[in-house]
Amino acid sequence: MPELCTESEVAELVDRFYSRVRADRELGPVFAAHVDDWSRHLPKMVDFWSSALRKTARYRGTPMPTHAALPNLSAALFRRWLDLFHETTGEQSNEALRLRADELAERVAQSLWYGYQMHRDPGRFPSTLPAAGHALASP
Repeated sequence: MPELCTESEVAELVDRFYSRVRADRELGPVFAAHVDDWSRHLPKMVDFWSSALRKTARYRGTPMPTHAALPNLSAALFRRWLDLFHETTGEQSNEALRLRADELAERVAQSLWYGYQMHRDPGRFPSTLPAAGHALASP
């Protein structure tokens, strides 16, 4: 079976995506407040996406507790993250990569959003993220 994508394509996707995130007026400040060293963070994100897309099993981390500990996240911020991700994948010439990465990003965002809500308010049933283009309610 042919590979879905190359390591170079994964690294380029991560680089372009996080360049967008860092420049974004909504997400940029959130990431700036919590990522001290982008030269360490980006390779970790490449490892994550390489593991997810190429099955390299390089990623070693626990994203749920890290994200659950962040203050003041909202469905709107998770949706914005997804929108920027989809903008970035939309520029990919590798359609198989784009489709798979988009599907995985939706799962990742929804999972982290569920976990975040359950950590913040364990007695309340977590809400799902709205689909792209739908109005977002307050957190």
